[in-house]
Amino acid sequence: MTCPGKPGQLINWFICSLCVPGVCKLWSSRRPRTRRNLLLGTACAIYLGFLVSQVGRASLQHRPAAEKGPHRRRDTAEAPFPEIPLDGTLAPPESQDNGTTLLPNVVYITLRSKRSKPANIRGTVKPKRRKKYPVASLAPAQEALVRPSLQPQGEAGAADAEVPGYVQRGNLVKVGERSWRLIRGPGGPVGDSDFQLPQARESNIRIYSESAPSWLSKEDIHRMRLLADGAVVGFQPVSSKSQARLLVLEGSTAGSVPSCGSSPCGLVKQPLDMSEVFAFHLDRILGLNRTLPSVSRKVEFIQDGRPCPVILWDPSLAPTSNETHSSVKLTWGAYQQLLKQKCWQHGRAPRPEWGCTAVHHHEWSKMALFDFLLQINNRLDTNCCGFKPRKEDTCVQSGLRPKCDNQDSVALTHIIQRKHDPRHLVFLDNKGFFDRSEDNLNFKLLKGIKEFPESAVFVLKSQHLRQKLLQSLFLDKVYWESQGGRQGIEKLIDVIEQRAKILLTYINAHGAKVLPMNE
Repeated sequence: MTCPGKPGQLINWFICSLCVPGVCKLWSSRRPRTRRNLLLGTACAIYLGFLVSQVGRASLQHRPAAEKGPHRRRDTAEAPFPEIPLDGTLAPPESQDNGTTLLPNVVYITLRSKRSKPANIRGTVKPKRRKKYPVASLAPAQEALVRPSLQPQGEAGAADAEVPGYVQRGNLVKVGERSWRLIRGPGGPVGDSDFQLPQARESNIRIYSESAPSWLSKEDIHRMRLLADGAVVGFQPVSSKSQARLLVLEGSTAGSVPSCGSSPCGLVKQPLDMSEVFAFHLDRILGLNRTLPSVSRKVEFIQDGRPCPVILWDPSLAPTSNETHSSVKLTWGAYQQLLKQKCWQHGRAPRPEWGCTAVHHHEWSKMALFDFLLQINNRLDTNCCGFKPRKEDTCVQSGLRPKCDNQDSVALTHIIQRKHDPRHLVFLDNKGFFDRSEDNLNFKLLKGIKEFPESAVFVLKSQHLRQKLLQSLFLDKVYWESQGGRQGIEKLIDVIEQRAKILLTYINAHGAKVLPMNE
């Protein structure tokens, strides 16, 4: 007889072993059958109750796994299982000796992660208020320029839509323009109605980054803001024949910028001379630094408020003659002789018989390159001998075209130096022409030039001329808008880029040298 292995079978076997002999003894004894039947029934009832309790417990423990429904899921989720990790790092099932896999007696629980609260909606967040910087009242005798104020970047978004990849994005630095006032200056009386202009206008020189482009110095930016935003205290005509006007500006400290008298001045030209502004930015980008700061400005009492170029008046320029407007008197023939002698190059003093002037040899190379890109002919080719002029050109209207037969006697114009710096030239009257076709370019401007400035040629080859011109011209708000925005500026740059390619081809074809000219 084998001993059962489970506890329930052991108990049943023990009870049976006790009851069976007892029942047989009672059944064979002489006691009355009624008493014997009672004892037998009681024992059977106790045993039957015990069996029922065992069967009920077994049924609870071995509930079928196929039972489904919400009750099972709820009971399973509510049962605590502290020993089961919830990160999915359960041990693999154990293997028996016969190769079968013994599944672990575990319950897999899936917990949903808490959903985070949604971010704050824009309507529930109070907007950050803009700081207002009050401007202190200034003395009426001499007022300084209004200090720049910071504007949030959000207001610059509309104007920044047509801003190029260059610009670094940041706070907008602005200079508020002061109210226009009637101050009688050296230019004569001005009517009260001429100066009724709007007050508290923003600066026309806009800078959206922490600093201006690297090719513009701090002095350039200061002078541009002065010309664009300085209050006008008077104006006077330059000459009876010229339509240019000299604006007397207010708002600079003594000695900070060149001035005419006690106040700085700006020369206002006609709206058709707007290429002066483009020439200034191109000069700075090429690293020549020979032009005077120029901006575009709307002057209500001149040219009916149309945008006009305003060029800084520099009193340090050497006096010029009335005929050629030059501080150096040269003819075309003498100019070609100067180019052959290479006056003052490498610090060598020229001989008297060479006929050299005080101008350094490299200055002519810079002028020729600059004039060719913009097709400026009023310095080296006043009679329009190197191209086919139009009927409305000055040389045709003045009757200078027939004088091209004797070019050596033709005088150069607008060759200007400074009093304290006669070695270097100053490029004035930089009216360029963008409508001149490629087959009508004036190559006479490059005649006799065997060397070109390295800094300028490097920019022309670097494929970054367009990007730099866009960044630089965007600073001048009035000029940018007067040319039709970015679309109009792009057309002008297309012309300059095409001429740059032609110039580089000319340099390679003629074997011209490219030298550093930063003496």
